[in-house]
Amino acid sequence: MHKNKQLIYSFAYTTNLGFLTLFVVTASIPAQANINLHSEIQDGKITTSLALNPNSLLEQGRLQFAAGRFTEAAKLWEAASVAFAQQGDTINQAWSLSYLSLALQSLGDWHKAEVSITNSLNLLQRLNTKNQNNAAIWAVAFNTLGNLQLTKGQGEAALQAWQDAEKNYAQAGDDAGKIGSQINQAQALQALGFYRRAQKLLIAINQKLQNQPDSIIKAKALQSLGVVLQQVGNLKQSQEILKQSLAISTRLNSTDNIGDVLFSLGNTARDLQQTAEALDYYQQVLAKATNPQLHLEAQLNQLSLYLDNAQVQAANALLPEIQSQLENLPPSRMSIYATVNLARSLAKLKKLAGGNQDLAKEAAVTLARAIQQADTLKDLRAKAYALNELGKLYFEQQQLSEALQLTQKALTISQEINAADIAYQASWQVGRILKIKGNTEGAIAAYSFSVKTLKSLRSDLVAINRDVQFSFQESVEPVYRELVDLLLQSHPSQKNLKQARETIEALQLAELDNFFHEACLNGKPEQIDKIDKNAAVIYPIILGDRLEVVVSISGQPLINYKTDISKAEIEKTIKQMRQSLNPAFSQESALSVSQKLYDLLIRPAESQLANSKVKTLTFVLDGSLRNLPMAALYDGENYLVEKYSLALSPGMQLLQAHSLKRENIKVITAALSEARQGFKALPAVKSEVTEISAEISSQLLLNEKFTDANLQTAIKSIPFSVLHLATHGQFSSKSDDTFILSWDSKINVKELSEFLKSRNEVNSIPVELMVLSACQTAKGDNRAILGLAGVAVRSGARSTIATLWAVQDESTAKFMVEFYKHLKKPGIGKAEALRQTQLTFLQDANFQHPYYWSAFVLVGNWL
Repeated sequence: MHKNKQLIYSFAYTTNLGFLTLFVVTASIPAQANINLHSEIQDGKITTSLALNPNSLLEQGRLQFAAGRFTEAAKLWEAASVAFAQQGDTINQAWSLSYLSLALQSLGDWHKAEVSITNSLNLLQRLNTKNQNNAAIWAVAFNTLGNLQLTKGQGEAALQAWQDAEKNYAQAGDDAGKIGSQINQAQALQALGFYRRAQKLLIAINQKLQNQPDSIIKAKALQSLGVVLQQVGNLKQSQEILKQSLAISTRLNSTDNIGDVLFSLGNTARDLQQTAEALDYYQQVLAKATNPQLHLEAQLNQLSLYLDNAQVQAANALLPEIQSQLENLPPSRMSIYATVNLARSLAKLKKLAGGNQDLAKEAAVTLARAIQQADTLKDLRAKAYALNELGKLYFEQQQLSEALQLTQKALTISQEINAADIAYQASWQVGRILKIKGNTEGAIAAYSFSVKTLKSLRSDLVAINRDVQFSFQESVEPVYRELVDLLLQSHPSQKNLKQARETIEALQLAELDNFFHEACLNGKPEQIDKIDKNAAVIYPIILGDRLEVVVSISGQPLINYKTDISKAEIEKTIKQMRQSLNPAFSQESALSVSQKLYDLLIRPAESQLANSKVKTLTFVLDGSLRNLPMAALYDGENYLVEKYSLALSPGMQLLQAHSLKRENIKVITAALSEARQGFKALPAVKSEVTEISAEISSQLLLNEKFTDANLQTAIKSIPFSVLHLATHGQFSSKSDDTFILSWDSKINVKELSEFLKSRNEVNSIPVELMVLSACQTAKGDNRAILGLAGVAVRSGARSTIATLWAVQDESTAKFMVEFYKHLKKPGIGKAEALRQTQLTFLQDANFQHPYYWSAFVLVGNWL
């Protein structure tokens, strides 16, 4: 999939920003009778067959522009500007020049368009009066200027121009123009990479328009919101909003708008992996839209979809038409990104075609043309983007010197213009090249810069859904892993070990951002000595050719050891251990594979842990290791839980260093024992929560009383330190699919966190612990444990106890009752209470198999 498609998407809409200026034209020019007018430009002079009121020329230009006849519109508006100049009517001359610039932009004549809008603004400036009467022309001029600037790739300038337009529309009392300028600002914010800010602005706009009658501007506002929701990964909501926009556009019979929205719907369907629907939407664009740029973009996305599905014949059939259309487009940022998009498709087609070098050469020529166009436009962002892509192409061809030179150029430009989303990719590519060249120090510096840049982009890049903006697993996660790989090569220093630990924690944070599609977690590094002097933190890191482990013990230098084992082999072993935890497997085979993993993860540090009198092991687990219960690791004689209290953490920087106050243990228990919404009954849950209520002060919401509303009310009004949810639930690698079941709905992880945040934080007891006693990881989802970590962190609870798989109903009830018995004892922390419960089960002949007790894990603070 083309990872630059988000740029194509956003600019697919900005190509039609002229609508907003045209909207103002329509509202500002008195209606005139249609007059047949022939206008010619010869040697720079305007000749017309009739001497008309210049207002008529403006109206005729509006009609021609609306019909897509931009050349005729430009002639008429230039004639109007000359006529108004002869009359000494400076205001209307400025109007005409502003419209003329818009027409010239549509024709791709950027130089003349810039001259025209500059002359318009200069005329207005000389008037030196800004009042309500002429605020409208200032607004239109700024709107036109913003459109030109964004098309040329000057996002910050465009944003400022549209903010100026908004102020003038407000002064003129033009609400529609004001809203139009705000929509434009959202497009500029997206072009600059500020997707969250754009989303917030568009939500506010749509709330204002919600109860207003259908209008083009209402349809545009909805479409813009739909696009930004797609970009930040809220795909189902995006689809719903875009369909609303399509319905309004269809009722208004707005052909141009219909084409735009169909294109956006195609993009969202694609990201929902609805390939057939996406292709159908793109075909509808080709059938209904008249905009040639939109046609091209729809075909480019069709092409990349064909290649994603290895439909080489269909791709080859589409190529000539795309290439022909690209050659006929005037240079613009849109055409440059379209050219880069095509080059990526050619490179992918080369791989599918068995390494056809002609396609590689064609891709290189295509990218060179894009760079040349960027130079013509003086669009540094587009140039950096195209240079980086050409560097990538040379890198794939193993022409390292050329690749390095091009990529370093891209990096320099992107740093100069503060294009961090390009800079991180360019510096990553520089690091990869230097690594191959044997320059390890230079490679580490380049990778470190890339990771630092990614951190600065948290809210607008890392949080973007995979396959929407940048594929997280393909284009973000490897940056962190490859840096860690370099840092841990051959006897790393303490400095390198510390940086490797910080990098792997930063990756954990980035994964959670990606899970939630927003940078909602603020990490603050914590020293283990300040949390618990009797704890050690273990960081296993799965790399391509080895397993690295970094161990942090209070008051000691970091420990590091590794095992040369391929990623495939370690993944196979992890899968075997997970399967062996089923009681159907023999105990001998289960202990064998469990011991193998103990030897990899714990054995080399065994003596240091014992000598340091460590009592608690906290694991910051990597990859699919998160799917395993560390409690069930076996040293040949004992399980790990028999020696240590255990906890999991997404990183020490997300850990709050507080211990549970036993005198404040108050529980809200919400439970479902009856079958609901297609989920089976959990009959033992009733006895579970009844017995817990007997052990500890509780407020119980059982079955029909466990509704969303009742839970929210209880959380807001009842002081509590523990939230116990005994109900079905699922952890998934997608936050939208991570939920707990209530009587009347599924409560999404984000909703649950909002419930908890809704409490008055000043007067409430902190949520020390959240217990999820019947949830499980989504089947077939190797990254589902992200959902568990996400629930743990996003809920705001200092600790979360949950299960890695659905444990038997009766044994879960028994386990939970036993846990609370230990938890209320003085001097026992949460991890130790969990350990004591697991040891109790180990001593029970009915439940001693790890299946019954090892699934329960504690995430977060263990004290």
